Amino acid sequence: MLVLDTKVLVYAANKDSASHLPCNEWLSETRRDPSPTFLTWSVCYEFIGATTHPRALQTPWRPQDAHRFLSELLESPGFELLVQTRRHSALLSQTLSELPSLRGNMMHDLHTAVLMREQGISRICTRDRDLLKFPFLTVIDPLQQPTGRL
Repeated sequence: MLVLDTKVLVYAANKDSASHLPCNEWLSETRRDPSPTFLTWSVCYEFIGATTHPRALQTPWRPQDAHRFLSELLESPGFELLVQTRRHSALLSQTLSELPSLRGNMMHDLHTAVLMREQGISRICTRDRDLLKFPFLTVIDPLQQPTGRL
């Protein structure tokens, strides 16, 4: 089981990025693998925000195109959305106790990490080094692991 983070998706979608090729290849291989792969709603919204922002992409996408990209991913075998359960608040409290220095922009990553913990998922494919702050996650960087899944 694996979660995909925003930056990997943005690089896979952005043909002008130096990270496009390895992220796109990694994503293509993941889409062919029927093993469970997850997105979160917050990752989806962050992806739409990044791909439609004129400072993030040289040629920003229309929101409908970003949504279509995500919809096609979610139609792939094994792809699903992670959603919170009744345990979310308790695990959020536990994680905040374990990592009291988390602040500001780390809250998006915290949400993803807590959702993963809640569902018993420890692996995340990301280019975001901030996720290394969560000791219960295994961070997979597609530029360092170009052959795909473990």
